[in-house]
Amino acid sequence: MASTLRRRVFGNDTPTEPSPAQTPRDQSPVRPGEKVKVVHKRKETRKRKTTGIFLLGSLFGIIAAGFFAKSNDLIDFEFPELGDLSMDNLFEILPAGFVKDMRELVNGERDFLESYDAFSVGHKVRSEGLSSHHPVVLVPGVISTGLESWGTSNESLPYFRKRLWGSWSMMRALVMDKENWKRHIMLDHATGLDPPGVKLRAAQGFDATDFFITGYWIWNKIIENLATLGYDPTNSFTAAYDWRLAYPNLEKRDQYFSRLKAHIEMAVKLDNKKVVLTSHSMGSQVVFYFFHWVASEHGGKGGYDWVEKHVESWINVSGCMLGAVKDVAAILSGEMRDTAQLNAFAVYGLEKFLSKDERAEIFRAMPGMSSMLPMGGNAIWGDLDGAPDDVPGQAVSFGSFLNFRTNQNWSIPKTNFTVDDAMKYLYDTTEDWYRDSVKTSYSQGVAHTMEEVEANELDPRKWINPLETRLPLAPSLRVYCFYGVGKPTERAYYYRSPELGAFTNLNMTIDTALTQGDVDHGVVMGEGDGTVNLMSTGYMCNKGWKLKRYNPAGAKITVVEMPHEPERFNPRGGPNTADHVDILGRSNLNELILRIAAGKGDEIQDYVVSNIREYAERVKIYEEQ
Repeated sequence: MASTLRRRVFGNDTPTEPSPAQTPRDQSPVRPGEKVKVVHKRKETRKRKTTGIFLLGSLFGIIAAGFFAKSNDLIDFEFPELGDLSMDNLFEILPAGFVKDMRELVNGERDFLESYDAFSVGHKVRSEGLSSHHPVVLVPGVISTGLESWGTSNESLPYFRKRLWGSWSMMRALVMDKENWKRHIMLDHATGLDPPGVKLRAAQGFDATDFFITGYWIWNKIIENLATLGYDPTNSFTAAYDWRLAYPNLEKRDQYFSRLKAHIEMAVKLDNKKVVLTSHSMGSQVVFYFFHWVASEHGGKGGYDWVEKHVESWINVSGCMLGAVKDVAAILSGEMRDTAQLNAFAVYGLEKFLSKDERAEIFRAMPGMSSMLPMGGNAIWGDLDGAPDDVPGQAVSFGSFLNFRTNQNWSIPKTNFTVDDAMKYLYDTTEDWYRDSVKTSYSQGVAHTMEEVEANELDPRKWINPLETRLPLAPSLRVYCFYGVGKPTERAYYYRSPELGAFTNLNMTIDTALTQGDVDHGVVMGEGDGTVNLMSTGYMCNKGWKLKRYNPAGAKITVVEMPHEPERFNPRGGPNTADHVDILGRSNLNELILRIAAGKGDEIQDYVVSNIREYAERVKIYEEQ
């Protein structure tokens, strides 16, 4: 079957290319006693045509499910309410180009799954004599943990113990029972907790994060490879959490940090070895917050030596340590690059099904997502005179974050906004409950002195922000920063007032009609991994944690950047992708994680290919004199 699908992609007359010879990247990067230097072989790639999977769109889910199911049985099984609607009927009313893209996407993913040796990285490392050594704790990122209903009210009973996030049950509820789904997925405005009569909780165990929906893996590749070294539920653990909650409420409602502390302590006691924490995306913020909580008298009361005693290494994968600028657009107007670049047909369908107003409302009612609002203000992200990550020949500085075209007769601000201006505008124009929930949970500032940093240890609002607080007082802690580079990532926007006559509560929307130069449908692209900007993934690892006040114990920081080198016809990018999510299936990332877990992390050396160190030197944050 795989060969048949491959012929469909390349064409019947295209000969099959021979397998490439083994390269240094395919070989073991280390022999006993040698240091590891990660080497990436660059190759020419053409821009891939990709199909977006909408965060809150059900249409993709129905169609993709039909392809994976290979029959119309899915309609009868998962969506009996749709009656006589078949996949063929649905395809007839969709644009031919959209259906063609979907077929290529899903056929390519199926081809990849059938041909990929899932455990190959683990077998390779095991053949060198390595095995499980440290207990491993996995901390997932935003939206990748499934959420299941435990409510017993009349409106919740149909969904009891069904996932309303991260399953086909979510898709069915979104299509057939949208208002009830929204009521379950959105938190109470006043309390930031479950609305009355609703009880949604994070799924637990490896099943909570291995796949988002059937066929779309998240952590599964890492779990498979860990298993080849001897890991199982007795020496590895997934610390899943409800990513919608503000961090203080993770402890208040679910006792999440208390449970994580107890699990780590038990693992250390049973194995007599310190743990390796592996986090991804928002999960890295959660781990950083946990480091402060566990030591504080206002939190876990573990004392400032708790991390030194219990944590061997922290593997920070694609961590949004300084937030993500796309979070501003999502919360301000319910938009991001994925929605701005849709064609007119798709925009019409998405707006009819889930409008910008509704999307903004949902994002605001998930306070956990606001932890990823950009931190550091103009010092990190620049001002109207320039930004640290500006490049030569750039028409408009990235420091001009929200831009507005003049002479358009729109009711818009008269000057462009920096990140600081945009944050002030966001707080001034959103609801009081949203502003209060964010400001009482998080802080986005900069501490310029050691005295400020130490004082902030007493303020839980500061605990997510590495520019206002420090790494743990753990001199033997090893921090590994592994993140992708080379994939265009949202960095700034052009905004306008809403369309005339539009029924909306939004004050502005992305100017999707503007496409010229570096601007694509109102979105300005910069450097990153496709989701999180390079300044966020890279600044603290390459410069910030080298400043004494942010790393007073001198914990060792190792940085390995991973260039984005996707396979053209692989929908998830293949073994050398560096996409924000798909990087979890990247071969050398898996290998590095296994080596650290096996106690060989000290052999890994820095590998930096981007200009992050140059950008970091331009940041207006300095060592205290």
